[in-house]
Amino acid sequence: MAELGINVDHIATLRQARMGLEPDPLYAAMIAEQNGADQITIHLREDRRHIQLRDLKLLKSTIQTRLNLEMALTTEIIAIAKTIKPNTVTIVPERREELTTEGGLNLKIKHLDQRMKELQEVGIEVSLFIEPDIEMIRSAERLKADAVEIHTGNYANAKNINDIDQQLSKISKAAKAVKSTGMRVVAGHGLNYHNIIPLVNLKIIEEFNIGHSIISRAVFSGLAEAVSTMKKIIS
Repeated sequence: MAELGINVDHIATLRQARMGLEPDPLYAAMIAEQNGADQITIHLREDRRHIQLRDLKLLKSTIQTRLNLEMALTTEIIAIAKTIKPNTVTIVPERREELTTEGGLNLKIKHLDQRMKELQEVGIEVSLFIEPDIEMIRSAERLKADAVEIHTGNYANAKNINDIDQQLSKISKAAKAVKSTGMRVVAGHGLNYHNIIPLVNLKIIEEFNIGHSIISRAVFSGLAEAVSTMKKIIS
């Protein structure tokens, strides 16, 4: 059965709009856990546009499931991760101009293997956020990643049936390739209550990380319902 990671960045975005205390990502994480979340995901960005260092510290000391920290490969963020020790770090590309992560990571970054090893040596699982590309997966294996999160943005943005099928086929082949290496198979980006169903039906993806669609639904139905409904779908 696939597991569900809930990204609470958007709760923090709403809080930071008024630079106040509400809504609290920690409270959102608690509700998510109580309604089936297997993991809480956050992205501590360099510009601190939503999640703050305080959020990371509180979540690590409070949540009962697992903490997945999405992060750019910078000296500052690596040092923070090594100190706080989330269960997993997912290394993602990051640009200050982007609204959200725009694509998979370039695995040709200098010293990527060394930085990954630094994190793994303190007991942190390292996942790489990459495109559904076989060569990229082979590179991730050579880098000795623990997991690969397949970027599903192109699939989520596809409009006609042929493009959707083409992207789904790429994800399926990529997921099988990841699985064959022994790395964990994760997927995320742009997934919602409809487009996730074909991915669940592949029966190979072990974990989905979802944020925007769940928080959007929660505006109308409440966070508890939004999380529990998604959990039922992937289960």
